[in-house]
Amino acid sequence: MKSLKLADAVPARDNPRGGQDMSYGLLPRILGYHLRRTQVAIFQHFTRTVTSKEDITPGLFGMLQVIAANPGLGQSRLAETMEVDRSTIVKVVDRLEDRGLIMREPSATDKRSHRLRLTDKGRAALLRMEALVLQHEDEFTKTLSAEERRILVRLLVRLYS
Repeated sequence: MKSLKLADAVPARDNPRGGQDMSYGLLPRILGYHLRRTQVAIFQHFTRTVTSKEDITPGLFGMLQVIAANPGLGQSRLAETMEVDRSTIVKVVDRLEDRGLIMREPSATDKRSHRLRLTDKGRAALLRMEALVLQHEDEFTKTLSAEERRILVRLLVRLYS
């Protein structure tokens, strides 16, 4: 059985402005190139199917998911979990709070920190967002079988773990 080279899986790309096909040199053989292309495609699809209806980005949706799953989570712990710096997390929390999706509560043990919770509005919005995100995932991965999707996720987790 002939092993499939990564480059063999890449269809030829036409030049969008007409003319000859574009060469990507070594890129089609590099995993990171394909991961980046997939990330761009999935973010564009997310924008069309989720952001356009709920005005939420993938990053903000992820933050809401973590806050919802961990009521009372501290901002610093959220920053660590989402792998963003503390100055970024303050801006994100401000945006979510300004939209009425989350609230900050003072910590009972550390007066310098805040605990985060979804508001009632945030819970309702998150339910709508979750339905859209699941639909987006199904649409984006429709060319994969359920088993292929599970395998892809397992392989990706192995790479970043």
